Amino acid sequence: MLQAQVHLTLPVWIHEAVDLTATYPGDEAKVALAIALSRHNVDHASGGPFGAVLFDANDRVIAAGVNRVVPQATSLAHAENMAYMLAQQKLQSPRINAVLPGPITLATSSQPCCQCFGATVWAGIDQLLIGARASDVESLTCFDEGPLPENWIAALEQRGIQVRCDILREQACSVLAAYGQANGAHY
Repeated sequence: MLQAQVHLTLPVWIHEAVDLTATYPGDEAKVALAIALSRHNVDHASGGPFGAVLFDANDRVIAAGVNRVVPQATSLAHAENMAYMLAQQKLQSPRINAVLPGPITLATSSQPCCQCFGATVWAGIDQLLIGARASDVESLTCFDEGPLPENWIAALEQRGIQVRCDILREQACSVLAAYGQANGAHY
């Protein structure tokens, strides 16, 4: 029979790890939550070492995601994509900032790969906050982050998405290093 439905889930621990009543003022607080989710994902063996969180203009969580590629058996279940899809479904809009007043911020434990870069262009965010670099991901793990435009930051900024990199980079790299040393799944 032809598959006619997709069902993706986050791990059950996510409900305890994300406080929907809290505010996360400042870039570091937002990225710290994304890194904490990436660490939980590794500690619970529930996916790869990546976390992403969407925030509204009041610094509250809209949606969160962690890498679920292996447990969900789909290459699309990256942390950023999980957060985007959950927010889009919740808001019933493919563009998050078309429904919520901005700025809408995505904080991610690591620089988006080529797939997540493409999703970021269309998701409807205004700001992208990044922990580790793609070069960190590739040197500390066996992940291949894929090709990005030569000046990917400028490409996002031309589309109205502000980018800030290297936020809590060492903390993000420590999660990647732990995952790489444990030889976690790299799909």
